[in-house]
Amino acid sequence: MNIQQNLITACINGERKAEYELYRGTYSYLMSICIRYTRNQDRAKEVLNVGFLKILTSLNRYNPEVPFKPWIRKIMVNTLINEYKKEKIHYSTMQYVESYHENETYADLNKAVLKIDADQIYAFIAKLPPASQQVFNMYFIDGFKHKEIAEMLNITEGTSKWHLNAAREKLKEMLREIDLPVNLIFNE
Repeated sequence: MNIQQNLITACINGERKAEYELYRGTYSYLMSICIRYTRNQDRAKEVLNVGFLKILTSLNRYNPEVPFKPWIRKIMVNTLINEYKKEKIHYSTMQYVESYHENETYADLNKAVLKIDADQIYAFIAKLPPASQQVFNMYFIDGFKHKEIAEMLNITEGTSKWHLNAAREKLKEMLREIDLPVNLIFNE
């Protein structure tokens, strides 16, 4: 994705053709982010459009010294979080755990994850409970720390850690169901 400053300037000036070109140029990247956080393709498209509108309306605040790709990624992730919060049905599946302590028995992903097909990994992640899936994506895929996740989702750091561990445990179960040795993927 190579977005030129003159395209951004044209979008700020309200040129529809430039806005469409920006949409086309960022669609694949933004859709990949949306797919990770939503349960289905249709919902991902809806959220992508909401997020893209926010990107367009925020372009006048964009600093050209900052790389464009991470800037739009942050807006899209925040949009996904806001949309998630709006879906009240998911709140019933969230569990708040105030005391959680990591220790050596909790697994971390290692390089063996590359031995599994990417579509299969995505399918497993998509089967996680919504709150755990969101924390898993934010932590492992988007690189947020538990403190940042807690602030964005309005939960405690302990709850974020709990959801991450719950996601790991559920993924281990899924791996066992297909007779894949868990120790190939998780350090145990």
